[in-house]
Amino acid sequence: MRVLIVLTYYRPHTSGLTIYAERLAKGLARQGHEVTILTSHYSRHLPRRETIDGVHIVRAPVLFRISKGVIMPTFGFLAWKLVTQADVISLHLPQFDAAGVALRGRLLKKPTVLTYHCDLQLPSGAFNRFVNRVVDLMNNLAGKFSHKIVAYTQDFADHSPFLLRFSEKLHVISPPVELPPMTPSGMAAFAKMHNPQRAHPVIGMAARLAAEKGVEVLLNAFPRVLERYPNARILFAGQYRDVLAEEAYARKLAPTIRRYEDMDKWKFLDVLDPVQMAAFYPNLDLLVVPSLNSTESFGLVQVEAMLCGVPCVASDLPGVRQPIRQTGMGEIAPIGDAEGLAEAMLHVLDHRDAYIRPREEIAARFSTERTVQGYIALFEELLNTR
Repeated sequence: MRVLIVLTYYRPHTSGLTIYAERLAKGLARQGHEVTILTSHYSRHLPRRETIDGVHIVRAPVLFRISKGVIMPTFGFLAWKLVTQADVISLHLPQFDAAGVALRGRLLKKPTVLTYHCDLQLPSGAFNRFVNRVVDLMNNLAGKFSHKIVAYTQDFADHSPFLLRFSEKLHVISPPVELPPMTPSGMAAFAKMHNPQRAHPVIGMAARLAAEKGVEVLLNAFPRVLERYPNARILFAGQYRDVLAEEAYARKLAPTIRRYEDMDKWKFLDVLDPVQMAAFYPNLDLLVVPSLNSTESFGLVQVEAMLCGVPCVASDLPGVRQPIRQTGMGEIAPIGDAEGLAEAMLHVLDHRDAYIRPREEIAARFSTERTVQGYIALFEELLNTR
């Protein structure tokens, strides 16, 4: 089967959406399918075309950016050519260009599956409101032209304005989760490098330094944690410098973070590769996902941490609360409530052993192989009924 996957940003850009798409693409390639990625050439340091782990990547030149969106004059030409060559199309929203690709799929009678990762919510302001309306319009058109729409969870689908409009096309597939094996020596080396004083407990956050991630909620909750656990420390894994369109947010948080850094209570680890992430999680006592809005729809890092025996605290957001609800490995905190987040964190830290579940139990619910098989079954169903 020839699969065309289309999304605005692909790896090495780091986000839940790009990690999901990469795992799906490589998983399909491992199953013997021919996979092509059409994405943006968002960085001049990347090649226009390359093949990684059996996945062909085509990057369309970017003329300029509008907020987090990109304008690609040759994208339509490339899309038409690649849609013609494909058997099925996998689109990943939010994405401004998805409507045009989905229309090409309809015209050329190519089964088109749209994966809806999250609702787009840009910061306040007249221009961003305009961008939101335009993207919403294009998303709606993509939804109308596509044959099926995939959501991570029914919980998120039941609360998403977009997905509620297309409930008759909805198909739920659990997201892909994978983690390389880690040796005790690798975990010890990570601890020696990033926690040489053996601070305890260690609280982790794995995200970009972006407004929707709720970093300030964790910062405001931390003093309450320090009252009970004076030796507590936070390790932040993820991009924190030059995050696209988040410069003002980083400047706003900088004084508070710098104060904790001076106290040796906060450490930025930057972007970690999969092997490093596999060493990061076992060195935590707790992972926190304090996201603020529906731009977060699940939080793959929660399941990764759970596979390493690390409980989580997550915001009470549709979808985001599901890993904890399904496994029992953590507590759910009120959205944007620092006091509520602190209470949940302390409850887990005080009774940590009660939240641990067997790795096999978590792996049975979430895996890349399970996700890939879900997509293959959906693609074959559409091809057989075309």
